Amino acid sequence: MFLRCHTRRKDGKLHRYWSIVETRRVPGGSVVQRPVLYLGEINDSQREAWRKTIEVFEDGVPQPRTLALFPQDRPAPLADDAVVQIRLQDLTVRRPRQWGACWLACHLWTALGLDGFWAARLEPSRKGTRWDLVLAAVTAYRLIDPGSEWRFHRQWDEQSAMADLLGAGYEWADIHTLYRCLDRLLPHKRALFAHLTERWRDLFNATYEILLYDLTSTSCESDPPEDPHDKRRFGHSRDKRRDCVQLVIALIITPEGFPLAYEVLAGNTPDNRTLRLFLRQIERRYGKAERIWLMDRGIPTEETLEQMRGSAPPVRYLVGTPKGRLSTLEAALLDQPWHQVRAGIDVKLLPQAGEVYVLARSASRVAKERAIRRKRLKRLWQRLRQLQGMALPRDPLLLKLGAARQRWPAAWRLVQVSPQPDGTLVFALNRAKLRQVRRREGRYLLRTNLPDRDPATLWALYMRLVQVEEAFKTLKGDLALRPIHHQFLPRIEAHIFVAFLAYALHATLRRRLRDLAPGLTSRAVLDKLQAIQMVDVHLPTTDGREIVLSRYTQPEPDAGLLLRQLRLQLPAQPPPRLYAQTAVAR
Repeated sequence: MFLRCHTRRKDGKLHRYWSIVETRRVPGGSVVQRPVLYLGEINDSQREAWRKTIEVFEDGVPQPRTLALFPQDRPAPLADDAVVQIRLQDLTVRRPRQWGACWLACHLWTALGLDGFWAARLEPSRKGTRWDLVLAAVTAYRLIDPGSEWRFHRQWDEQSAMADLLGAGYEWADIHTLYRCLDRLLPHKRALFAHLTERWRDLFNATYEILLYDLTSTSCESDPPEDPHDKRRFGHSRDKRRDCVQLVIALIITPEGFPLAYEVLAGNTPDNRTLRLFLRQIERRYGKAERIWLMDRGIPTEETLEQMRGSAPPVRYLVGTPKGRLSTLEAALLDQPWHQVRAGIDVKLLPQAGEVYVLARSASRVAKERAIRRKRLKRLWQRLRQLQGMALPRDPLLLKLGAARQRWPAAWRLVQVSPQPDGTLVFALNRAKLRQVRRREGRYLLRTNLPDRDPATLWALYMRLVQVEEAFKTLKGDLALRPIHHQFLPRIEAHIFVAFLAYALHATLRRRLRDLAPGLTSRAVLDKLQAIQMVDVHLPTTDGREIVLSRYTQPEPDAGLLLRQLRLQLPAQPPPRLYAQTAVAR
């Protein structure tokens, strides 16, 4: 990098403009120069232009002073302590750090009113630690570049401009400060849910008549707890980590992806025991109304559905139903006509006892499920042939058959396996079961008590459940919810709480992109803005002091286009500061 001077004559006066330029060698051997930072004008033509001023905060002086800057090669026209000569040849650029994505995270934090919400609930400590600022930094870290608290403390804090943006000093210099901040969050969970609900209603006119509900699990890298009331338990792992204790997370979101509430449950909680808790919570928070609940199969029980139908007013639902129920409804469904809701999607409706069963058939899903079934059946068949040629004793053969059954359970149901007393293995394809499976491939059964029985409407409603799957994918992928390395349950729940906060920012940005920049994802925008850096420009003076200008770099053309498309305006550059040489060295 080097300093470049641009001269321009305007109204008979000569103006000098300075900028920092970076030299890069590109493929082919040529060299290109890119402006990194624009410093502005350092004027030396006449007295009025000599007083080109900037606001400088001098170390130890609370009020700003007006100084006139002159390059060292031009003599100062006045003998005044307000005139400072700088040594341009000794200019240095220090501490490059990521600024753009951090600024966007702070902008989203303020747009949701979380700065005022947490400032009123997390009072500063006796030492002056601003817990609300610590939480804002930790949430931005989880949104932009998630990792452990130790990594935040040792690496990310130095590589980001969060301290500059939040106006914090050494709020999170101590690793224990981050942990103590987590300890203060959980009592405010319900208040946060209510606050976010109101903010999304104000910002996007969000409605809450349709609610999406689903569950997932997250593994914990900790020993099994001795406390019988601890929520960390072994259970059905959706992460395929049967070796780890886990927690179950139940989440409610809107079709637009706004998270309304979540609950952390024991890792061995069955899916069908979670819904009643949320029905009561939503009713207390929003009152009784004819809301529509969208759920996957296995979550509601028959008793819960009966309770939803019998409430006043009735709670509407559209839920997935296990394919096993097709056996009892297949004969009645054969008499119903197919209704095409879109290309490749057909639907049948079967009214029955105050409900409507919806059988959907997808041509693309038929091809997908058939390919998966053939692949698994082929591998199981190859394994059985290997075992057939091994001539194993009966007990080892049974153990290997059990392992094959555990690995390919769906394909195992299509094969009749008969180990003989002499150790030989006989197996054959169950053709009747195979024909039944082929008929049901690409089909799924739904049930609902909605009064609107239009096939296209019902199918489109159920397809909104992909928003929940997308939310879990974002939480576990982009926001690195799993695995959890904390060893104490309250901090594990606080870790999930911070991930929920980060997802609220993520969902807000995604909703804004839908209107202003469709096609872009939240992650793509954050990655693009990370290219905007902040640097400290040190201008040494002839009297032994240094002027430090913290400046963010000019956005690249693509980043500038993105900012304009999102109607975002970058803030003014921070004011420079004047330090004694010893203070800068310190």
